[in-house]
Amino acid sequence: MIVLSYDIADNKLRTRFSKYIRKYGHRIQYSVYEINNSPRMLNNIIADIQNTYEKQFGQEDSVIIFKMNPNCDIIKFGYAKNEESDLIII
Repeated sequence: MIVLSYDIADNKLRTRFSKYIRKYGHRIQYSVYEINNSPRMLNNIIADIQNTYEKQFGQEDSVIIFKMNPNCDIIKFGYAKNEESDLIII
């Protein structure tokens, strides 16, 4: 499972991204989705973000993916890449 959170300023891009993510998971908050699927499908989602959406992101846009596994991996796209800090999940 992953938890995906996004903050995208452009209305058209945000709407398109939201529709894309909705195909794979369900919304838990306005810009936060929970996605349960196979590791292969999750990797495809990450690849689609990298190959399709990330190049369209502006300076203030960000997507953060929390891989809910024993390691709690975190993958960041857009502006979120610049923010490096420790995160504690309880």
